[in-house]
Amino acid sequence: MAWFRKERKSRAPSRERLEIPADAWDKCEQCGHTDIRENFDRALQVCPECGHHRRITARRYIEILTDPGSFEELHAGLRSSDALEFEGYPERLARAHRKTGIHEAMIAGWGSLEGAEISLGVMEFGFMGGSMGAVVGEKVARLADRSVEREVPLVLVSASGGARMQEGVLSLMQMAKTSAVMAQLRSAGIPYVSILTNPTTGGVSASYAMQGDVNIAEPGAVIGFAGPRVIKQTIGQDLPRGFQTAEFLVEKGMVDAVVPRPQMRRTVSRLLRMMQGLEPAGPGI
Repeated sequence: MAWFRKERKSRAPSRERLEIPADAWDKCEQCGHTDIRENFDRALQVCPECGHHRRITARRYIEILTDPGSFEELHAGLRSSDALEFEGYPERLARAHRKTGIHEAMIAGWGSLEGAEISLGVMEFGFMGGSMGAVVGEKVARLADRSVEREVPLVLVSASGGARMQEGVLSLMQMAKTSAVMAQLRSAGIPYVSILTNPTTGGVSASYAMQGDVNIAEPGAVIGFAGPRVIKQTIGQDLPRGFQTAEFLVEKGMVDAVVPRPQMRRTVSRLLRMMQGLEPAGPGI
């Protein structure tokens, strides 16, 4: 009888099943922590589990260190030339441009940091390993000259494998050139803060990167001149573990402070204001 028969009716699910795309997740290369990609972005590419600092682009660092919409790029028209006719160099420059969208390993310009004007140069490691050629040296020199003329602080962010071998002695000359303009900056009493990220090595570490009034490093950054194997072969001795890390160098006095990336903006602002005799822009960290 129909009274004792139960008719089965299909029911629509009360909740829709949410499908999370595979590229929404990201994984820390250091500790393996997996999290939503947006969380890494909000943390400025710092792992929330172990504090590992991933490498970020020059444009991203400019956003961190300048007030929104205040940055103006300078000397964007400078291009590297193949003066030594090094085999394959023009092609490598073209590939680096396609990869990064910029024409050299440094973006130079000016902007404001918590309302105060600064000259700012940030190296792009994605452009041929952040190598320093004639154009990078020229941009550093012009930024230093601008800081002297306008009496505004200079901030440089380094991420480099060293001098650019394709430019030979022209690249090595940039070490002397940039060191000379840093001496002029110091004579004029203009504050200069150098930020060392992973890695800062070779001719960059042997010149302007380590000549700041204050040298700040990101946690875990590799900082040095030559690689461990070359050093060991040269001196014939075993090397301390982690001797080229930011934490080791701050213990030995080669670096003034190790500052996490989320605190970098506020720390640099307070340092520059203190060196200029100005009041802090707001509550400190």
